[in-house]
Amino acid sequence: MTEQKVALIMGGGSGMGAAAARKLEQEGYRIAILSSSGKGEALAKELGGVGVTGSNQSIKDVKQVVDLTMETWGRIDALINSAGHGPRAPVLDISDEDWHQGMEVYFLSAVRSIRLVAPIMESQGGGAIVNISTTWAFEPSDVFPTSVVFRAGLAGFTKLFADAYAAKNVRMNNVLPGWIDSLPEVDERREGVPMARYGTVEEIADTVTFLLSEGAGYITGQNIRVDGGVSHSI
Repeated sequence: MTEQKVALIMGGGSGMGAAAARKLEQEGYRIAILSSSGKGEALAKELGGVGVTGSNQSIKDVKQVVDLTMETWGRIDALINSAGHGPRAPVLDISDEDWHQGMEVYFLSAVRSIRLVAPIMESQGGGAIVNISTTWAFEPSDVFPTSVVFRAGLAGFTKLFADAYAAKNVRMNNVLPGWIDSLPEVDERREGVPMARYGTVEEIADTVTFLLSEGAGYITGQNIRVDGGVSHSI
C-alpha cells in the first residue's frame, strides 16, 4: 500500500495518453497503463509502474489492469481515458456494425473503467477522472462521424456522473483537443486554427494534469477545449 498518488491511464501506449503518463510520473504519481500494443506496458515499466497489454473494449482486460493497480498500490487517485480511432465514412454509409464499433471505441471504453474505478475513489475519499475527447464533440465534423456522435454522448454521461459523485469528492471532466501533433500535419487544417499551429501532446498532458490536481478541485462535469481557438466545424 502507498499514500503516493496513483494514476491509471487507459490507452496510454502512445500519443496523448503516453504524454499524460510521462507528465504525471514527473508530478510524482505512480503509473499504471492499459494499452492494446506492447508500448503501454513498456512505458509503464520505464516509468517504474505496472502495465497490461489489452483492450479497453474488453471488460476482462480493464478489470485486469484495475486489479493489478490495486494489488500493487492499494489506491487509484487519477483515471485518464484515451481512446483509439473508430470507423469513418460518409454518414449514411456507416453500417450498424460500425456505429456499434464507434460506441465501443469512444464511449463504452471510458464507461467500463469509470464503472470500476469510481467506487474505489469514493471508498478512499476522493479522486479525479479525465476523458480525452475532441473539440468537435459539440460542433460535429463529417471528418470524424462516429467520434463526434459518441463523444457528445460522453459529455452527457460526464455531466450525469459529476452530478451524482461531486458530493463524494470524485470529479470528472473532459479535455477536448483540436489538431494535435500526434496526427500528421495538414496545411489546410493548420490554417483553420487561429493560433496557426497544431497543439502538442505535452500541452494536452499539462491540461490533463491540471484537471487532476487540487488546483482544479472545484471543477467537475466540464468540457475544456484545448484547440488553439478553433470554434467551428472543419
